Amino acid sequence: MELNAEAYVDDVLDGKIPACRWVRLACERHRRDLETGHERGLFFDERAAVQALAAFPTLMRHWKGEWAGRPLVLEPAQQFWVWSLFGWKREDGTRRFRTAYLEVGRKNGKTVIAAGVGLYLAFLDGEPGAEVYSAATTRDQAKISHRDATEMVRRGPLSQYIGIYRDNLHELTSGSKFEPLSSDYNSLDGLNIHGVIADELHAWPQRDLWGVLKTGTGARRQPLTLAITTAGVNQQGVCWEQREYLTRVLKGIIDDDTYWGIIYTLDMKTDWPDLEQDDDWQNETNWIKANPLMGVSKKIETMRQDAHEAANNPAALNSFLRWHLNIWTQAQTRWINPVQWAACGEYVVDEEELAGRVCYGGLDLSQRYDITAFALVFPPVREGEPYQAICRMWIPEENVYDRVVRDRVPYDVWIRQAWLQTTPGNVVDYDFILAEIERLRQRYSIQEIGFDRWGMALVTQRLQEMGGDDWVVPIGQGYASMSAPMKELGVMIASKRLAHGNNPVLNWMADNLVAAEDAAGNIKPDKGKAREKIDGMVALIMALDRATRNYGGGSSVYEERDLIIL
Repeated sequence: MELNAEAYVDDVLDGKIPACRWVRLACERHRRDLETGHERGLFFDERAAVQALAAFPTLMRHWKGEWAGRPLVLEPAQQFWVWSLFGWKREDGTRRFRTAYLEVGRKNGKTVIAAGVGLYLAFLDGEPGAEVYSAATTRDQAKISHRDATEMVRRGPLSQYIGIYRDNLHELTSGSKFEPLSSDYNSLDGLNIHGVIADELHAWPQRDLWGVLKTGTGARRQPLTLAITTAGVNQQGVCWEQREYLTRVLKGIIDDDTYWGIIYTLDMKTDWPDLEQDDDWQNETNWIKANPLMGVSKKIETMRQDAHEAANNPAALNSFLRWHLNIWTQAQTRWINPVQWAACGEYVVDEEELAGRVCYGGLDLSQRYDITAFALVFPPVREGEPYQAICRMWIPEENVYDRVVRDRVPYDVWIRQAWLQTTPGNVVDYDFILAEIERLRQRYSIQEIGFDRWGMALVTQRLQEMGGDDWVVPIGQGYASMSAPMKELGVMIASKRLAHGNNPVLNWMADNLVAAEDAAGNIKPDKGKAREKIDGMVALIMALDRATRNYGGGSSVYEERDLIIL
């Protein structure tokens, strides 16, 4: 077997292999620790690393696809993963890393690696009575990597001494076993875990199972929990929590010699604010950053076909970014192109400079316990200037903590940063909101306010008293009223003619926005299918409707052909 792990590190650091900053940081960490790790009681055991690598082609076999029956020869990136996990040791000779996080695009061999690591931990690690589990939130998901391990045993030399009984792999002499495990298992009590393969961690809705499994390793000398995943949609779950922890370790913010990980993705400004722009997702030379096995198990022809569809379909783009380029999203069927939305946040919206300017409002008044949003859109007054938007959002003060815990959304952080306001009490205080609208009216020249006409009689009366009968304009929430301004919004975002001020609450809601479409191609925001809140975007669409209908004396105009660039 040709050893390529260190050569892979060389090629990443020399720029021969295109890699995102997370991968470079992981490689830099490895090289830095080779030089200075001894100062912290760490050393690299090359013999142990070679032994672990050699086990894959010697004892394991591919069992499906074009390589079925062949020895499991690892690619350079895969070698680096295994090399790192099993080569690094502590002064007492036990393994250094106890938790590992591998995030990479689909079809890059992570499940095969996980299955092999599970077999190694269970039967080749010298641990008597080893208990190793492939874990997921459902037993069917947990069986995926375990099935790969079972077929590797069945078709290779390991079948001579490892028994197979249903979903159990076992070796009688040592009393070791490898089984699938899930949160719906009969009981998680009494586990004495040596190894865990946490499969597709992004799909784990809560951290309960993760916590149980981690505490179950306490009695072992050198346990290992390996989480494998692609990018997900839940940025408040256990997977995002582990990802965020790893990024701090890689950046050197947190010192944790027990935690290893690597993230394959594109370089994005959300991760690296110093970037001038995000990596171009349509540039094929960037694709390898998320797909280290490009051209091997990852086929570029498939990616090209999916990229073509994604360029013309926002919902397909969402899937392409997640599965192929390992970029985290939030809405399952995101309507707004996140790259284009982020570009619209680069224009600084100065609320002081907007004082006295003509603008148009949109009010999405919530039910008593939810978020209320008010948006103002300012038409341009100078050539080349975009439409500018500011947004106010409110939430009842007394249920903020409960919502943070329940929804796993950082409302408390946004409140401290003044992006989100609270109203007194445990329900939305409409008087408080109306008072804020009045303050904004004194500051800006608000011409009209569009609002959802359903259930707003009392508030409508108060707004009319404030600005006159013609000041408030009812806007239905169906296709007839919302399609034109929503499509207008799409064109403005695509052409960078909307500046939203990079409001993090509005950014979150934009990422949640889902479009419902009728047979005639009309669209509207779909609150039922959005994973999270979109109130601010609904308010923005209504404000944009009033602004585009009145600005220049014409109605909203958009070109259908322009929508393909979303």
